[in-house]
Amino acid sequence: MAAERPIQPPSPFPETAPYWQAAAEGKLLLKRCAACGAYHFYPRVLCPFCFSATEWRAAAGTGIIYSFSVMRRAAIPYAIAYVTLAEGPTMMTNIVDCDLDAIRIGQKVRVVFKPAENGQAVPMFTPA
Repeated sequence: MAAERPIQPPSPFPETAPYWQAAAEGKLLLKRCAACGAYHFYPRVLCPFCFSATEWRAAAGTGIIYSFSVMRRAAIPYAIAYVTLAEGPTMMTNIVDCDLDAIRIGQKVRVVFKPAENGQAVPMFTPA
């Protein structure tokens, strides 16, 4: 198994505290608009589509790779990607626990949680 890359801890804000608390419990949350029903990422108080109030919802934790790049010049190579979640939004994340040469656009992935340097769980994705 390759060495693990250190993960910088997130800087939670009051608006994102439920997201990080859920991550610590191994759950991925998304914001969903209470009026139009659209999911979005990153978490916001108001819907970016209709400006109505939003609510937290559990996400399936699955998606497909929309785009990715492998960073090989880093001390420990890693993959950064945009993953389109089953609920619709696309989030920037890392692809982990796999052969970096085997990553493909359109590949199915599932959420995993990796500890940051301070122990906070950070959602990332691995091939499904």
